[in-house]
Amino acid sequence: MLKKKLIVCLCCLTGVVFCASAQEAWTLEECIRYAYENHIQLKQQQLLVNEAENNLLQSKLSILPSLNASGSYSVSRGTVLDQNTFKIVTGETVKSASASISSSVNLFKGFQTKNTIDRNLYSLLASIENVEKLKNELSIKIALYYLQIVHDQEKLAVCENQLNLTMLQVNRTAALVDAGFEPEGKLFEIQSQAATEELQIVRARNNLDISRLNLAQLLDLETRTNFQVVIPDFSNLEISDLLSSVEEVFATAETILPQVKAAEYNLKSAEKQLAFYRGYRSPTLSLSGGYSTRYSSTVKIEELNYPFWDQLKDGINSGITIGLSIPIFNGWQVNTVVKNAKLNVQNYQYQLQLTKNVLYKEIQQAYADAAAALKQYFAATKAVTSMEETFRYTQQKYEVGLMNFVDYSAAKTRLEAAQSDMLQAKFEYIFKTKVLDFYNGREIKL
Repeated sequence: MLKKKLIVCLCCLTGVVFCASAQEAWTLEECIRYAYENHIQLKQQQLLVNEAENNLLQSKLSILPSLNASGSYSVSRGTVLDQNTFKIVTGETVKSASASISSSVNLFKGFQTKNTIDRNLYSLLASIENVEKLKNELSIKIALYYLQIVHDQEKLAVCENQLNLTMLQVNRTAALVDAGFEPEGKLFEIQSQAATEELQIVRARNNLDISRLNLAQLLDLETRTNFQVVIPDFSNLEISDLLSSVEEVFATAETILPQVKAAEYNLKSAEKQLAFYRGYRSPTLSLSGGYSTRYSSTVKIEELNYPFWDQLKDGINSGITIGLSIPIFNGWQVNTVVKNAKLNVQNYQYQLQLTKNVLYKEIQQAYADAAAALKQYFAATKAVTSMEETFRYTQQKYEVGLMNFVDYSAAKTRLEAAQSDMLQAKFEYIFKTKVLDFYNGREIKL
């Protein structure tokens, strides 16, 4: 009874561990989503977006009139200049107070305010596109690391399968040796082959562990132990020729990819900055107004004290000013900043063209890589099919003693190499086609 209870407990515990492990397995989409929400560089780039939003809001608020208020109260003794009466007072304590409120607004400033708003708007849009650009780069890198895990796991499965085949030969040869039908040296040879394949399995597991660690580190996971990914089912993988040309992919990519949009927005921002500097050549028209009052203890009416509140009431002063400023000569400063702004515009024009050129080269390379991977996969698949048939024939000859161990081992090694090449070609093809999908504006999925 106790034994049954222990078995039940162990089964439950195993089920819990299995469920926990299953829950920790991540899909590619989950990895990408987690990176979008937690990656430090993305958060830093988002701060730049927030800063650009603040700058845009501030440039819009600068249209509003300014409004300022001030007040003062002072006590002086000795020889004092009364600021209210502008008389010098000697031997008295002078108490004075003043209050004012003022407002001003620019009526016209060479469209500098509008150009500043437009410039900050394009800067904000460029910052947003830079966030998307970083997301895309991160998605591709995650997909590469993810597929490397899948590749390494399949490579481990191939190594384990090869060892299983070898162990069958070890058991068969051991039985033949015990029966006296085979020399013991033949058993030593096949056991040596098994030991070599066990070493290959250790290496494959190490590679898999490193691949998992690389992806976990890229995601900045707090815990990187027992990190597992969901292995996609590639059994129904559709292998087809590449349909779109490089020019067709590029025509789509240059209209949707954020790096091109960011370069375009940066150019527009530079153009608005140039228009802003040109506004320095324009006259400036402004409107301002003020409201103030004063009090002084030295002010009297017919030798009687002038009450504080009466002075404030009677001392009210208000006015409106319209100001016009016409730039004539300012040490050639305006011309210099305008020329430099033109150079800046030209630089961003070059940057936009450079971005498109780099994008075109990337698509060319991705297209060539995908085409090469497709050809390599077809060739590797044929090679594996041929090698499997050859190895089955070789194995049959070896089992009946018509082939020595060296030739058998060489055939087995060639089969393993062909299978490894096919795996590598398959995942190269998958990744390169996903990169082309990305340039065509499609989400990276497995």
